[in-house]
Amino acid sequence: MLFSDAHDPTQLDRQVPDEGSQYRSAIFVSTPDQKRIADAYISQLNQAKVFKRPIVTAVVSLGTFYEAEDYHQDYVANHPESLYVRTFDLPKLDNLRKQFPDLYKR
Repeated sequence: MLFSDAHDPTQLDRQVPDEGSQYRSAIFVSTPDQKRIADAYISQLNQAKVFKRPIVTAVVSLGTFYEAEDYHQDYVANHPESLYVRTFDLPKLDNLRKQFPDLYKR
């Protein structure tokens, strides 16, 4: 889990520039062990004061998964010239690619 590379886990219901509960920070788990590990990790980061504010990421059961509409699928790949993609998504992907070159798959 790399909170800081993907988003700010201290923002409630928001990821700049997007706001609303659909942009909440969440970890979806499917087993009690996954929940225990996620809760422990968040606690560890909070105790170490890795972020200036407390982490508000919710740890919730996976539940039913609904696939997004077709126009949302592969959005970055299909809209590389979008100002939103260039401003907010591509820098995050570039950072992840640099940190984890062996794991990054396109």
